[in-house]
Amino acid sequence: MAKRGLFVGRFQPFHLGHLGVVKDVLKEVEELVIVVGSAQYSHRIDNPFTTGERLVMIRKALEEAGIDCRRIWIVPVPDIHIHMVWVSAVEGYVPHFDIVYSNEPLTRRLFKENGYEVKSIRFHKRKEYSATEIRKRILKGENWEELVPKSVAEFIKEIGGVERLKDLTKSDKV
Repeated sequence: MAKRGLFVGRFQPFHLGHLGVVKDVLKEVEELVIVVGSAQYSHRIDNPFTTGERLVMIRKALEEAGIDCRRIWIVPVPDIHIHMVWVSAVEGYVPHFDIVYSNEPLTRRLFKENGYEVKSIRFHKRKEYSATEIRKRILKGENWEELVPKSVAEFIKEIGGVERLKDLTKSDKV
């Protein structure tokens, strides 16, 4: 069993697919570093939630699922937009890790070029469990809550996340 794995995402929001990946990866590693990417962005249609809000969502979802949070590191990492040094930046923010879990082509390539073992992750209902799909459903007033852990849906409502996302799509025109 590998000592520590790394899983990168934006988690806008953290959904049941992400939770499934965490459960799968924890079967293969002793600890998992969850990197909350694009940490500097919020209040945008594609990044509506703050880093702090995403950290809370992840923690609540893991606790709700009964996952031992002593095995998890949740670390925000801002984008640096320079691919040749991005892996070094991630390494500077997180504890040492042994293996990377990702299906994202650029993430996979950059970590492989830096000598890391990279494993694919099993998608969980990829078309449904997608943050893009969840944000789309929120904006259309469709059922999105079934795609996220109950604790995440409650938290999004508690912080006014539905209203925020809808406000972000309104035009400033009078």
